[in-house]
Amino acid sequence: LAVHLYGQLCDMPALGTLAKDHQLLLIEDSAQAHGAINADGKAGSLGHASGFSFFPGKNLGALGDAGIITTSDAELAEMIEYLRNYGSKKKYENRFIGVNSRLDEMQAALLSVKLNHLDKEIAHRRRISKSYRDNISNPAITLPQINNEEAHVWHQFVIRTDHRELFQSSLLNEGVSTLIHYPIPPHKQAAYTTMAKLTLPITEAIHSEVVSLPMDPYMSDNDIERVIAAVNSFNPTINS
Repeated sequence: LAVHLYGQLCDMPALGTLAKDHQLLLIEDSAQAHGAINADGKAGSLGHASGFSFFPGKNLGALGDAGIITTSDAELAEMIEYLRNYGSKKKYENRFIGVNSRLDEMQAALLSVKLNHLDKEIAHRRRISKSYRDNISNPAITLPQINNEEAHVWHQFVIRTDHRELFQSSLLNEGVSTLIHYPIPPHKQAAYTTMAKLTLPITEAIHSEVVSLPMDPYMSDNDIERVIAAVNSFNPTINS
């Protein structure tokens, strides 16, 4: 399962080779990567199947919860059609145990309109990212790294700092809100108590340091400059 986290494509050629060598299915989690592309194609077309989220906060968002599965496997596509509708294609006849997971017409209609604006919004997200990466210069901040501009659609712009609470407080005082994606590593979640004894220092460090800066296709140049100024003015010694 390849998770294109924050909008950046995983190394799909390497994962594809690995999956082929070990006869594995390669599934994409494309929930944050609408429109990201590499030499082989776009997110959602690089594995055996892919899941997209259309939660309102995503790069392509609906009015409410919504999602889609993409696949080039006709047999899988047919099975998904059954499973999303109680395991049924014909009313009152259930071939399989399924769920109620249909995309309603209102969400589909809205998404079909918003899809026409996705490329333009991605371009603006990339412009925001470039401005951040070119102009944020603070030794207390580690900026994200990318391998390919086209393979990243910047659902989030996530930095790292050893002084997260101070950093967030400092930016909030400047009128800049931040979020944490994500504060608790999977092996520390209550749902996975069987993994609680694992020691994963890199994972744990990342989850204690990440902070998401504002990233929105409707940000103005003034908004972007305000964020950059707030980040550059942060000094953990003074702000403490």
